[in-house]
Amino acid sequence: MAKAYSDDLRRRFLSAYDLGEGTLEELAERFMVSVPYGKKLRGQFLRSGQMERVEQRRGTPRKLLDGPREQLRRWVVAAPDLTLDQLQQKLGQECGLGISRAQVARALKRMGLRLKKVTPRHRAGHRRKPPSTRRVRR
Repeated sequence: MAKAYSDDLRRRFLSAYDLGEGTLEELAERFMVSVPYGKKLRGQFLRSGQMERVEQRRGTPRKLLDGPREQLRRWVVAAPDLTLDQLQQKLGQECGLGISRAQVARALKRMGLRLKKVTPRHRAGHRRKPPSTRRVRR
């Protein structure tokens, strides 16, 4: 992966442009950078007002912060057979958070918690048929 140009190069390039030492094309050649990079620097400077690199935003910030996360932990510890849908609904109703099931699952994984696996068949009290009544395939 290519390394970013230094902030010093950015400052020198933009200072030279502000002092009128040449056009973007001439300065790009002088500082051995591409013309699109020079235009990018100029645009970022006009938008942000800073000559240094603009910090990159990485995704959306987490919605499940400390308070709701601890509440989620308490719910799972108290009732490990809650489903992701139920936890999602509880977070929406009690904490006012609108997050997806996948986000709930990722939060549980980060906390090292697992949900209890209860199949509907076992909850309803269904049992397997005794071996003598099963059909034998031939």
